[in-house]
Amino acid sequence: MSLDSFISYLALEKNYSVHTVTAYKRDLETFGQFCEQNYDCKNIDAVAYSFVRSWVVSLVDSGVSNRSVNRKMASLKAYYKFLQNIGAIKVNPLAKHKALKTSKKIEVPFSEMEMEEVLSQIEFADDFEGVRDRLIIELFYTTGIRRAELINLKMADVSFSQHLLKVLGKRSKERMVPLLSSVELLLRVYLKEREALVEITDETHVFLLKSGNKLYENLVYRLINKYFSEVSSKVKKSPHILRHTFATHLLNKGADMNSVKELLGHASLASTQVYTHNSIAELKKVHASAHPRGKK
Repeated sequence: MSLDSFISYLALEKNYSVHTVTAYKRDLETFGQFCEQNYDCKNIDAVAYSFVRSWVVSLVDSGVSNRSVNRKMASLKAYYKFLQNIGAIKVNPLAKHKALKTSKKIEVPFSEMEMEEVLSQIEFADDFEGVRDRLIIELFYTTGIRRAELINLKMADVSFSQHLLKVLGKRSKERMVPLLSSVELLLRVYLKEREALVEITDETHVFLLKSGNKLYENLVYRLINKYFSEVSSKVKKSPHILRHTFATHLLNKGADMNSVKELLGHASLASTQVYTHNSIAELKKVHASAHPRGKK
């Protein structure tokens, strides 16, 4: 089946994550159900754009956000492009589809003061979990790595001699990220606590649960939310906001955008530029206070 071939293509050739592949498959299956129920069409390989347009209308009417609708359309577009490439269809029914308008999502990073309060004023437990949690926050803030990248860090990825972490990013793209000496020191403390665990079922990965099993994504999200709720009233407190904070603070201090792009593992500058709105605000403040005409 074309759908099975497409799913294999995403997983094996595009190296998409399991989560992403599952999302694509779910979108296509849901569209298939819609076509069968409304048009008695059991094969979505050959559909008219009117079918797609009707699905968009039904999704919006049922309260699905424009952003989510656009993501579903991206799944369909990728599928039909794949079918074109393998010669299964001649025309992509979404070739002229236009994305729905969405409001720009502004994610507010933590301030330097909030970061200082978390790292200096919160009393982390003096045990395996306390050391691990603090190290996770430090790594997010000082390296800008993604949540999945942190969870999948392996022992072999840590180089104390070179002061580097080898990070496996999206599309299985590797990059080297510098380690600050203070973070290295905390990492060594954590690894000693890790060695002292009664039972380690996962010898490969750096970050573990107290049970010795590999860390999982929801727990990382919860612990970031827990600690930052003590110092910040921001609505969103997540690992991604820490990545956003890393980039913004570097740019505020004059870091070159290309360097920040490489550290974040972005494929293009366009992805990095979403982090610049806060640094631009900082530049405006510096400009107004430093320029001779600024106080007039």
